[in-house]
Amino acid sequence: MDTTDSLTAPMPIRRYPGRIAVLLGLVALADFLIFGQEPGINLFLFALAVCAGILLPATKELSPSKAALLLGLSLLASAPLLETPSAMGFALCLSALMSVALVSGKLMPRSLTGLPLVFSRFALVIPLRLAEDVGKYLATPAKRSSLTEVRRSAGLWVMPLILASVFLLLFAAANPVIEVTLRSIRFDVLLKFLDPWRIGFWIMIAAVVWALLRPRLKRRFARWQAGRAFMIVPTKNSPLGHASLLRSLLLFNALFAVQTLLDLVYLWGGADLPDHMSHAEYAHRGAYPLIATALLAAGFVLLAMRPDGPGDKSPLIRGLVYAWIGQNILLCLSSMLRLELYVEAYSLTELRVAAGLWMGIVAVGLALILLRIVLRRSNEWLIATNLASLIAILYLSAFIDLPAFIARFNVAHSQEISQEGPPLDIDYLSSLGLSAIPALDLYLLKLPTHLIDQRSQAVTVRYYLARNFEMRRRDWRSWTFRSARLDNYLLSPIAR
Repeated sequence: MDTTDSLTAPMPIRRYPGRIAVLLGLVALADFLIFGQEPGINLFLFALAVCAGILLPATKELSPSKAALLLGLSLLASAPLLETPSAMGFALCLSALMSVALVSGKLMPRSLTGLPLVFSRFALVIPLRLAEDVGKYLATPAKRSSLTEVRRSAGLWVMPLILASVFLLLFAAANPVIEVTLRSIRFDVLLKFLDPWRIGFWIMIAAVVWALLRPRLKRRFARWQAGRAFMIVPTKNSPLGHASLLRSLLLFNALFAVQTLLDLVYLWGGADLPDHMSHAEYAHRGAYPLIATALLAAGFVLLAMRPDGPGDKSPLIRGLVYAWIGQNILLCLSSMLRLELYVEAYSLTELRVAAGLWMGIVAVGLALILLRIVLRRSNEWLIATNLASLIAILYLSAFIDLPAFIARFNVAHSQEISQEGPPLDIDYLSSLGLSAIPALDLYLLKLPTHLIDQRSQAVTVRYYLARNFEMRRRDWRSWTFRSARLDNYLLSPIAR
């Protein structure tokens, strides 16, 4: 198979002088809003400015209603950044900006099922897009000759500027007005713009913004010479044939039935485990390996139920696949129950919350695989629906203050408060950051008076967290809903 790394046909830079002006304006805006500032509402405002910058040169190709719809999409996707800056919010915002760029460049696929591939092809071009265009721009003979003229003209100014500087210094020594004027110039402010980190920031912003302003896609892999799609054609006794698939599914269903039966007895039924083994240990040892098992099973199902394959034509194999997917979904639910039992024994952490979300996503993905087989949809449909469910979960999660939820959960289920759970790990609560302050106040309010050491440690952690919050830079560019809520809480009588 031949492959090619070439790109779609380039658009000449000389036709788009407005885009260069938009690029310079957005880089300057990024310097003002973001550089040297804590992330906050500045990221949201800059995302909207980038969206407007993408749509502005494309006003002739886009109708006002479509431009308004794209701006609304960017606004909705960037909204999590108003709650608090997060990796999920940033990823959603960037995805929306990429979508706006693809629509404005008429590169959006006709169906949503092709969107993941187009996104990946677009992302591959982004890092080197600006460097490539600049290189092509400077490589033209006309530009090379003009650069030579610029260098020659600049060389003619070296001696005059040196002599003029000497004369200016002499005049300053002789004239106090000139001396005062020169002293009033803030050279330190000018030197700040020569900071290497600042210049690197400009380059990074310019590279991403330029790729969004002038989108292009990496070309697909070249098709087979005969024009035939790649297909797996198994023989009768091959590992992917009817007989092999049937035996595999019978064996897999039997193995999974044993695991499912054990979970029903020990997890769901609460039966006594063997000696020297607790339910927490039983839950911990199975939570993550079972998710890996479910992912492996999903890959096998997709291979077994490929279009026009032996599994797609056999009712018996289809029935076994349905049963196996059902067992895998039950396996995911058992993994979530295992995680819940483990959390009850060892408290909640951000990693365990992420694991729970991941288990739910895997369960949804298995259900979508089942739906794809029943409805006889394509793998592209499966990818698109899984991507849509993933985006929905991540978008909702970006608005939830997970550190605050974890802190409150651990306080409410701690041994000191509930008399049942594990002792509260105050050091971990401190690592959750400012969102843990309300939970620490609740802990101090309900903590028994005789636990002096725990109270002292909690008071110390709470003091330093609140002090760090009060000492933060109060700049409007760093404002977020979450920091505003915490600010109002600390000013309320409850926190005093």
